[in-house]
Amino acid sequence: MKKYVLIYFLAENIDTIRKSLGQHIHYWKNLELDYYANGPFADKTGGLIIFSADRLEHAGKIIADDPLLKAKAVKQYWLKEWVS
Repeated sequence: MKKYVLIYFLAENIDTIRKSLGQHIHYWKNLELDYYANGPFADKTGGLIIFSADRLEHAGKIIADDPLLKAKAVKQYWLKEWVS
């Protein structure tokens, strides 16, 4: 399994963020990934997630199904393979 880092910045639509944040947290906690660590930035503009996936395409599918991204509550993100 490889590890991937998702760095994301939230859009300015507070209502959309509030509506989808709980679903976002639930989604990631229930994926049952081999490795998962996360946290918001101190200024609450976004966050970082490190997670395992077998390949980049699978990692992309995981984040595409994230409720925050589906709700368009994320204005920008980067997905990178992480070598630890």
